[in-house]
Amino acid sequence: MNGPRILVKVPASTANLGPGFDALGMALSLFAWIEMQAASETSITMFGDGMEDIPTDKTNLIYKVAQLVFEEAGVAVPELSITMYSDIPLTRGLGSSASAIVGALVAANALVGSPLTNDRLFQIATKLEGHPDNVGASLFGGIVVSAWDGERADHVRIEPHTSLETLVAVPSFQLSTEKARHALPKTLNMSDAVFNVGRSSLLVAALSAGRLDLISTAMRDRLHQPYRAPLIPGMSTILEHAAEHGALGAALSGAGPTIITFVDGISDRKKELEQFLKDTFAAEGIEAETIWLQPCKQGTQWRQISESDETPLMDRIRNEVRAK
Repeated sequence: MNGPRILVKVPASTANLGPGFDALGMALSLFAWIEMQAASETSITMFGDGMEDIPTDKTNLIYKVAQLVFEEAGVAVPELSITMYSDIPLTRGLGSSASAIVGALVAANALVGSPLTNDRLFQIATKLEGHPDNVGASLFGGIVVSAWDGERADHVRIEPHTSLETLVAVPSFQLSTEKARHALPKTLNMSDAVFNVGRSSLLVAALSAGRLDLISTAMRDRLHQPYRAPLIPGMSTILEHAAEHGALGAALSGAGPTIITFVDGISDRKKELEQFLKDTFAAEGIEAETIWLQPCKQGTQWRQISESDETPLMDRIRNEVRAK
């Protein structure tokens, strides 16, 4: 016997929310699950779309992140049994890498008695990811406002408005964060910087106060979206016209190519908006999947499974995974 198993459930995330580049993130009701247990020999099994290309040896990201936790905790767990299933599309701007990092940190920490605080896990995750927005949202849930100076990340969590819903359009092509960042300019003019400071400040205030009527104005951006738009045909049209089809606001989700729209839950124009997103991408020859998602108010959750319980992961989460 190798002791208990830890099962972790991690929400997806959307970052930036328009103007809040590398600072704003929100957890979404799309999930990844990681099961981790000490073992006599390392074995890694991955389930989910696109997961067949993920390494299943000790170069696997989840394994390497877990070892960072063990090293900091002063314990040795060199061999692990890891199983993962993810509903989060890879390299689509919905925090797939952040969910893997956060899930691995939480699972490994729980496996050795939780010696590291959530704040410490947040610091490690931010350094690994290079920015705090996605990892903060996945770890803490809700809407997370964060700042990182390269040494320490600080955050404040905002409870999402009860009427706030999202509709994401996920194009059928991948876009790496690295490629999307290369599209950004090295310098900005002062007027664009001032514009984004104002919009991101207004967006945080609007989300905190439940002022959904201000979201459309507050989500405007001049810092990164105009430069990334050429990488995503149809994006500019959606950002400019989504409000005319019932959206509260629209933004590129993270580095893209997914587009996220915010919607009032009581809106009677949801079908219209969904069709607009599909039609806009279709006009560019791009197939896109639309998914209605709720802001996820809970962050990463974990529970311990008895070592005598041998239920496979896919059977254990069968009723929770997203229907395809």
